Amino acid sequence: MPKVDHVQPADPNPTPTPSDGRHTPTRPVHPTRPTRLRRLRTWLGEAPSRCAPPLSKYRWLRLISYLLLGWLALGIGLTGPQEVSGSYGLTWSDAFLIVLPQAAAIVLAIRRPFVAWAVSLTGATTTALLARPHLTAVPDPGPNWPWSVHALLAQAAVLLLLALRVRLRGTVVALTVTVLVTLVLQGGMATGRYSGTGTLAVALFVVVALIGAALRSRSEARSELVQQTTITAEERARRTLLEERSRIARELHDVVAHHMSVISIQAQVAPHLVERPSDELLENLAGIRNNALEALTELRRVLGVLRSENPEDPYGLGGPGTGAAPDAPQPTLDRLDALMENTRAAGLDVSAEVVGEIRPYAPGVELSAYRIVQEALSNALRHAPGSRVHVEVGHFPNGLHLLVTNSPPLHPVPPSPGAGHGLLGMRERAAMLGGHLVAARTPGGGFNVTAFLPGDLTPDPADTTPTGEETP
Repeated sequence: MPKVDHVQPADPNPTPTPSDGRHTPTRPVHPTRPTRLRRLRTWLGEAPSRCAPPLSKYRWLRLISYLLLGWLALGIGLTGPQEVSGSYGLTWSDAFLIVLPQAAAIVLAIRRPFVAWAVSLTGATTTALLARPHLTAVPDPGPNWPWSVHALLAQAAVLLLLALRVRLRGTVVALTVTVLVTLVLQGGMATGRYSGTGTLAVALFVVVALIGAALRSRSEARSELVQQTTITAEERARRTLLEERSRIARELHDVVAHHMSVISIQAQVAPHLVERPSDELLENLAGIRNNALEALTELRRVLGVLRSENPEDPYGLGGPGTGAAPDAPQPTLDRLDALMENTRAAGLDVSAEVVGEIRPYAPGVELSAYRIVQEALSNALRHAPGSRVHVEVGHFPNGLHLLVTNSPPLHPVPPSPGAGHGLLGMRERAAMLGGHLVAARTPGGGFNVTAFLPGDLTPDPADTTPTGEETP
């Protein structure tokens, strides 16, 4: 790739230079300040916090909830003093000082629900106690007592926010104390003429607490479900990865076993190729053969653990039950032509191209290359029926380059019965050999799989790019 010199970017705000060559200082340009709307969006956040009011899953719902709470607090703060002053005979200033904490408790409940509940209940109790001496001088039917309208609304709103924020035990404690205070005021301290609001207040508080507790339980159940779903997905991905690695290990067993068998045979034949071999040579060759035989025995045991009773080839393009037998020979690049013929018979237009001079590779490289091409063709059959597929096999000095490209499907794509983890297996095979694999959609709607496998199984990390090709 040709080297490109670094070019200093032009100043977006150049300083004008007069024609006489003198430099004219200019004021520094400040970055664009965020608008009020942007600051509001940042304050509301992308997701609801634990302090968010009800119905606040979305940002605009949180904003509406905050506006409603603020509107309720403002309405109680403006109309409450007039109601207390006219109904209970208190001065407007005293009524304002009593009602103001109850209005502020609604806003405070967003952050400190227990403190807000205590402030609201204290304000309502103080209002009832201060109004009690004036109840004997009012005409029938008398004012609402011990809960006025504004106190009832404020306490209900605070209890709802508290039930949404704290556990059920805390909600029960707050509701019980509120009900006891109401019963003590109306049942033990009532006097004069009044319209009793204790029963209505208790019923309203119980309903509000139940609604808040139900919404909180639903939110907790949803959070637990999301967390459990995430854990399940992670476990499924981890299990799939282990299954793919186990499948690769089963296939590579034959390759390793073949080399160990060759070592054992060569160690047995070597003494007959030398006249009068020494005792040390015979002893070393016998040790090599015995170690090779022991390794083969251990490989058979490992294979017995990894391999199921009736393994099916997950990469096969044929029908069910046509998988390879446990002791069938592992495929190599020589069988790619037969693989593509089977794919053409299944309905795909497959073209092949070989780049470079064909040369032998290690058995693990040829096996992995065959499986990668096989899985790519299988994916094209499942997800792109009727498409055109081009397979390119490039032989380069530093390794094997594979390219499988398919066009968009010509027919509707039916639901795939597969597990959807073929790409994971292909990447595992490439990474096992020190190579890499990239799979991505093409601009035209098709799909492209590019893989590089080092030819010597010990590639240089700095030189894994085929000649004339860029790293995918």
